[in-house]
Amino acid sequence: MQQSPYPEWLKDAILYQIFPASYCDSNGDGIGDLNGICSKLDHIQSTGADTLWLSPIFDSPFRDAGYDVRDYKAIAPRYGTMEDLEQLVAETHARGMRLLLDFIPGHTSNEHPWFIESSKHTRNAYSDWYVWTDRTFDLNFKAPGQYINGHAERDGNYLANFFYFQPALNYGFADPDPLQAWQLPVDHPSVQALRAEIHSIMRFWLDKGIDGFRVDMAAFLVKGTQPERIQECMIEFWKDVRSWWDRDYPDALLLAEWSDPTKAIESGFHLDFMIHFGDASGMKPFRAENNRTIFPSDDASYFDRQVQGDIHAFFEQFMEYRKNIEGRGFLSLPTGNHDLPRFSVDRSAEDLKLIYAFLLTLPHVPTIYYGDEIGMRNFSDLTSKEGGYVRTGARTPMQWDTTENAGFSKAGVEALYLPLDPDPQRPLVSQQIQDSDSLLHHMQSLIQLRKSHPALGSAGRIHLLNTENENHPLLYLRENEGQAALIAINPLNQPRQINFNQEGQAGEILSGHATLTPSSTTPTHQIQIEALSYAIFEWEL
Repeated sequence: MQQSPYPEWLKDAILYQIFPASYCDSNGDGIGDLNGICSKLDHIQSTGADTLWLSPIFDSPFRDAGYDVRDYKAIAPRYGTMEDLEQLVAETHARGMRLLLDFIPGHTSNEHPWFIESSKHTRNAYSDWYVWTDRTFDLNFKAPGQYINGHAERDGNYLANFFYFQPALNYGFADPDPLQAWQLPVDHPSVQALRAEIHSIMRFWLDKGIDGFRVDMAAFLVKGTQPERIQECMIEFWKDVRSWWDRDYPDALLLAEWSDPTKAIESGFHLDFMIHFGDASGMKPFRAENNRTIFPSDDASYFDRQVQGDIHAFFEQFMEYRKNIEGRGFLSLPTGNHDLPRFSVDRSAEDLKLIYAFLLTLPHVPTIYYGDEIGMRNFSDLTSKEGGYVRTGARTPMQWDTTENAGFSKAGVEALYLPLDPDPQRPLVSQQIQDSDSLLHHMQSLIQLRKSHPALGSAGRIHLLNTENENHPLLYLRENEGQAALIAINPLNQPRQINFNQEGQAGEILSGHATLTPSSTTPTHQIQIEALSYAIFEWEL
């Protein structure tokens, strides 16, 4: 029997990302921790999510919120102990849920013991585990990237991946410059030794019951100047990982931060994000001019109430990715993450309900960023925390209830990891549980519907029914396992109607509000939908 190209459970998965420092503080020090997460598993499960993804929990100086690792095999003390993680794994699995860790293979902290050794003048086993030039003073030196000089006794400059304190690990150069001897090829013994250690670290956590990794900067390990050759080397690297992964951990997930599902799935990942990092990531059709984006940005969004934005370019890119990866893996459209502003910017709960209706009826693996289930706000004026800068405002503490510090922590206000939303009317989990019309209940019901109706899941087909010049309401058909559903979404502040041709007829309305009228002539159907409304119909083919 041929092995599936991805874990079978992924087809029905709903991911939930947690920024640990801001989720729930169990010991009163003002910082969230593993035991706090464990205490909230019932809430996570109640949303319909079944797979947790934790932002970095490894030992770190936390100058970049844990994306500067000091020890890959140790838990950061502020989050707890190895025993606390093992308990979280056990509790997660007992509920039929899974746990993913954020893995950062591209760089470490400059406090990592490997880098301390690599920085020494005398050559040693770690000298080539980071990218160093030959000499600190080299007037003819030219290479892409950020090279830091004057850091250590070693005569050379090291490559930093992002901040200066995140030295790049050396996975080799796809096209080493013969005039720069320090640019090691991918098959160099030191490069291979590092790669073997990275494999060992992944196995260490998988053997502890971790269900997979979200891999940070997955596309940027190998360096060089020729993109096609770099891609070839990255495919080779991740296929090498998959060679033992499929054999020894076939039920574990490899999730990429690649932002190009075509390349990520080709390289051996099971899942990749389609996210709006802008033109630099090659995602121009997803966030660009002409009202193309579905997300908040400097450009108008399709989901702005007053703007009749174009959704076709988004679907063109979405459909292309799905076609390229069909049968081999999946993509995910997250509600947000630790690097992005929250969806709630300049939006009401009613606006968010429409966006969630859209995201939860598309053929992808949904990812919910903590707090988005209740519509937590984004803050643009917070002082940067742990390298967050503009990202800091999407990392504030989770808002649980009306007790001290919104139930996040018993610490004094001055000790909290980040300030809470100061608005007395801030959204709270406890209040939304009691309100059947809340955003939380809305998300729960949509996820429940998605999981119970095969046509709405991650697999299956999608067909956009809007013609080239029609954008509102948005209308598309989902099909899978012999069942179908019709989805209509109107984000505008005015009622709309649309005529369309589609074989079959509408059955029961599964969620939302709209009127659908069949016709014996062409077009075969007309749908009328109120302002700021959506509808999901059973469709009989």
